[in-house]
Amino acid sequence: MRIVSFGYQTWGRRTLQALIDSGHQVVLSVTHPDSSDSYKGIWSDSVAELAREHGIPVHLTERADAETIDLVKRAEPDLIVVNSWYTWMPPELYNLPPHGTLNLHDSLLPKFTGFSPVLWALISGESEFGLTIHRMDDGLDTGDILVQRSLPIGPTATGTELVLAGMDLIPGALQEALDAIESGNPVWRPQNKAERTYFHKRSERDSKLDWHWAAADLERLVRALSDPYPPAFSYYRGEKVEVLKATVSEARYGGTPGRVIVQEGGGAVVCGPDAHRGGNHGLLITRVRTADGQERDAAEFFRRGGYLTDAPA
Repeated sequence: MRIVSFGYQTWGRRTLQALIDSGHQVVLSVTHPDSSDSYKGIWSDSVAELAREHGIPVHLTERADAETIDLVKRAEPDLIVVNSWYTWMPPELYNLPPHGTLNLHDSLLPKFTGFSPVLWALISGESEFGLTIHRMDDGLDTGDILVQRSLPIGPTATGTELVLAGMDLIPGALQEALDAIESGNPVWRPQNKAERTYFHKRSERDSKLDWHWAAADLERLVRALSDPYPPAFSYYRGEKVEVLKATVSEARYGGTPGRVIVQEGGGAVVCGPDAHRGGNHGLLITRVRTADGQERDAAEFFRRGGYLTDAPA
């Protein structure tokens, strides 16, 4: 089949590589220009570079404008494949090829439509995540499903580990989808709209630790925001402190949410919700990074006690 690829960042590059390896003819690679946006720089392997290495024509654009649509028409694709494309695609484009357009989304749709689905799945306490290949329609991640692969979310897994594991699903899942389409008998499964969940783009505010959350929820947030993501943070004695490693305390603690107690070995415990009742576990912080960029042992750093707060004051 003749295929046009729309993709960006490492997800787009891995998808383009899988298309090249599939033996089908990639006739055009459409990708976004390099961006100064910090989030887009996290997984920034170049799609354009890979395409040029293989002699595939490249079109750089922020959006699917008239020029883009014209280029795709002239490429005469049988299929469009999309992964990590940041802007809207009009029906005129995604309905253009005889086989339509496939979109790859790193969640088990219809759950976790939208943005950063792997991180949100971990933060939310899901037991699994995965990759869905579906037909593009006029909704966001709402089209009929062709292929779906799942992986478990382990009790110590980090967001980075899960993202990388999800990327490893791309070649096999995409080959299965291409084979199904080429066979002429693809089996499409409509999504159950009642089960759909949507998550917004993440921002700095979403990384701030809320001491009214249960310790297990906070521990997952810390794991989700592993390097190279901006880490979870709070404020201590007027200074922003990034929490790099934490676990759930063995003991239960009482007091006030946000209170730091150097009590258990290996770290500093922070009291959580309903702390005045003394029935809940706390977040045991073991490693932090201070505003000067230095990593510190949490037990030593928090030795004076005090409180972690929502703001510098």
